Amino acid sequence: MLENKKLEFWFVVGSQHLYGDEALAQVKKDSQEIVDSLNKSGKLPYTIIFKSLATSADQIKKIVKEINYNDNVAGVITWMHTFSPAKMWIAGTKLLQKPLLHLATQFNENIPWKTIDMDYMNLHQSAHGDREYGFINARLNKNNKVVVGYWKDAEVQQEIAEWMQVAYGYVASSDIKVARFGDNMRDVAVTEGDKIEAQIQFGWTVDYFGIGDLVAEVNKVSQKDIDAEYNEFKDIYILDVGDNDPEFYEQHVKEQIRIEIGLRNFLEAGNYTAFTTNFEDLYGLKQLPGLAVQRLNAEGYGFAGEGDWKTAALSRLLKVMNGNKKTGFMEDYTYELSHGSERILGAHMLEVDPTLAVSKPRVVVKPLGIGGKEDPARLIFDGVVGDGVVVSMLDLGTNYRLLINEIKAVPPTEEAPNLPVAKLVWQPQPNFKDAVKAWIYAGGGHHTVATFALTVDQVYDWSRMVGLEAIVIDHDTNLRDIIRETSK
Repeated sequence: MLENKKLEFWFVVGSQHLYGDEALAQVKKDSQEIVDSLNKSGKLPYTIIFKSLATSADQIKKIVKEINYNDNVAGVITWMHTFSPAKMWIAGTKLLQKPLLHLATQFNENIPWKTIDMDYMNLHQSAHGDREYGFINARLNKNNKVVVGYWKDAEVQQEIAEWMQVAYGYVASSDIKVARFGDNMRDVAVTEGDKIEAQIQFGWTVDYFGIGDLVAEVNKVSQKDIDAEYNEFKDIYILDVGDNDPEFYEQHVKEQIRIEIGLRNFLEAGNYTAFTTNFEDLYGLKQLPGLAVQRLNAEGYGFAGEGDWKTAALSRLLKVMNGNKKTGFMEDYTYELSHGSERILGAHMLEVDPTLAVSKPRVVVKPLGIGGKEDPARLIFDGVVGDGVVVSMLDLGTNYRLLINEIKAVPPTEEAPNLPVAKLVWQPQPNFKDAVKAWIYAGGGHHTVATFALTVDQVYDWSRMVGLEAIVIDHDTNLRDIIRETSK
């Protein structure tokens, strides 16, 4: 379901005619060499195309128009080989509607001290050109990315690759469509939001459907299709019957398969890429979707519970950026408050995303003490460990805010044999107390998206691309700064 388009990024190089045709020919030759080398490095997720040497305002404006209207172009990378007078960039840059990366590099790594002369200085004048070009982007409030360093360095190439992922997410964000089955959970505040503003600012489409619309599709699913999928489960999962009667177990797992197939058919028919459910609105369904949701998560669909369409869209967005790796809906559930070992246990009623699994999932049927329906099947597994990010979006009435918290997922210190859901355990940065305080002061919700395939900087870069206020809580966070920033 999640298929990355074969997009490209254009490479545009700034210079001018002041230095003569011979210098411009060298600029073009050097630029093509950089592009070829970057493409051959194998470190970039998308291809770079050397588009043009830009030496006039009209030329730049023409290039930008092509970038905006070419659906195959996800963004533009600019480099100032020489001094490029920035006034000629104004008209084109004002028109730019796609992500911009300013690569502050130089063709040669070292200064040739024994031979350097003014001809060399004029040709290799990136330090001059970067300042001029950077000023105009700041003046135009472009929120562009700046990557600094020698273009052959692995670190520089990694930064470019990571920005490309974010730029692709920015472009793909306008394709995100969320189907809401039922409304938001009653009496809950943080899951609400302005859908029109979200479509204007982020490109997300959010549509409501009565649960009956889904039930009608679920009821069309054939027993033959259900049985065929159930037979495949034996190779994919551990079928953990537990204390259940085997016939009861199979029946309840197959009911989730019925819901899954119906859900998928509904979403595909409407080109929806994310969805929400609500345990308070299940009329006509025998079970709260659990295993059904997890199976669709594994395919790349975004999801959040209780009608939380913001988090559903956000999970789809982050999945798009990283190719659906180690990313999914999460909820802060309970704390471990042992001094020196404080942690957060994250989970949800059923729908923990299996892309976060590090063990072979078990299919389990257990009672659910909420929703008043049959015992639902769900996948249970051990969650990932390592460095990650949890992200939450909230609507403050006047604007949206994004919270980004750096975390470190750790193995549980003990087994939890009576907890019938998959889970993650993590230590928030900079430390437990300051992280939780900062999150609460900033108004962060209990629903998040957890990802272990993106960095804090990547999520922050996306927020800048869409003009979204972002609060970063990481190893450098000072609590007073957070309070000051969120109290404005």
